Amino acid sequence: MVSVSLAPAQTASPAATSRAKQPAKKKPVAKKTVGKIPATKKRAVNPAVPVSPAVRRAAFETISARVARPQSTIEGAGALVPFFEQVSRPSADGPVRILQYGDSHTASDDWADEMRQLFQRKFGAGGAGFTFPGHPFLGYRRFDSRGTNSKGWHTDGLVTRTGDGVYGLGGISLTAQTARETVTLSAECQQLELHYLEQPGGGRLEFAVDGNAVDTISTDGESAAGIYQYKPTPGPHQFSLRTLDAAPVRLFGWVAQNESGVTYETLGINGAQAALQLRWSEPVVTREMADREPALIVVAYGTNEAVSKTWTAEEYRTDLGQVIQRLRAAAPLAGILLVGPPDAQYRLKGGGRLPLPHLQQVIDIERQVALENGCAFWDWRARMGGPGSVRQWVQAGLGQADYVHMTSAGYRLIGDTLFAEIMAQYDRFLAARAERADGQ
Repeated sequence: MVSVSLAPAQTASPAATSRAKQPAKKKPVAKKTVGKIPATKKRAVNPAVPVSPAVRRAAFETISARVARPQSTIEGAGALVPFFEQVSRPSADGPVRILQYGDSHTASDDWADEMRQLFQRKFGAGGAGFTFPGHPFLGYRRFDSRGTNSKGWHTDGLVTRTGDGVYGLGGISLTAQTARETVTLSAECQQLELHYLEQPGGGRLEFAVDGNAVDTISTDGESAAGIYQYKPTPGPHQFSLRTLDAAPVRLFGWVAQNESGVTYETLGINGAQAALQLRWSEPVVTREMADREPALIVVAYGTNEAVSKTWTAEEYRTDLGQVIQRLRAAAPLAGILLVGPPDAQYRLKGGGRLPLPHLQQVIDIERQVALENGCAFWDWRARMGGPGSVRQWVQAGLGQADYVHMTSAGYRLIGDTLFAEIMAQYDRFLAARAERADGQ
């Protein structure tokens, strides 16, 4: 077990908090905001827009041709060099880790899973890496592992649930205060960790593998971020926890990884804005980040900011800069890639559609903050085809009928496109390194 002392969660600026704290809406989301997903409800998949087969085929062929054209649209790509250095020289210390933070586009795991599969196919499968504990909200999923939990657990860290900010690496925690509550993880890995809160009066957990109890974990102690480590036999397993006391237990997540390869770890929260990270306890995130030692951090917010009624450009620039600075301080050796939001539109009451109110301003600020802070930037909207292109994606069956989210096929096409551009930069990096070596 490893632990580190905690300090109270730092409080975000009033402007950040006012945007991040989105109260639950009583009416359906579509009637009040566009693109905002209630954190406690599963995101409904919108039916496809009915178009003729000829229109769908033409739209699909146009988009496929556009994204297939070799392009170098990653700005400030030199910021990816720390990641390229690590992935090109695998270490015996563990897998190369990629973390992706974001909103519902990330939480669905379609886009992230496509990136995961492509990286692992090229550089080796490092396992699932960090996952949220159990199944903390209905819109959350991972394609490379499966988690469950009994009904007695309470999720903190969602957009509609404020708390003390002690949530762990991904900004989510599960808390129980009664005995016989369970959490499971089904995954294949060579190394397993449980991340949890050590706290005065904390309860005990029975840890079992494939139904067989193997250890008891105490969470009692001084306030600290604790890590329990276990080495399973090779192959798939179900790991489970059961509370043994009527005492508080708080879980941050699991780590299921292999000894080498790449992990691509999805840390998306439905409805999230970037400023949500400013609520998280910085000492906890720093400790968790030190354990993960990511080589690359992908930051993908913007859709919910673009529809926020309280959004201002100045406040967003300040808050996003603070988020990047926190990540940089917690993971100084990692490359950081900001991904702008996709093209999206909302429906007018009288018919017709318009772009999300602040969409282009959000993208411009993200580009500026990225380049000012030594990060790379990828303009998702521009790569889709620019303003208004979401209509064609919907016609092609690659965008959902809300004109905000992609279908699974659309997200996976985006994953293919971004991966190809990252690898094009990687090839340039390898060529430049070889040229330098030849010149010495």
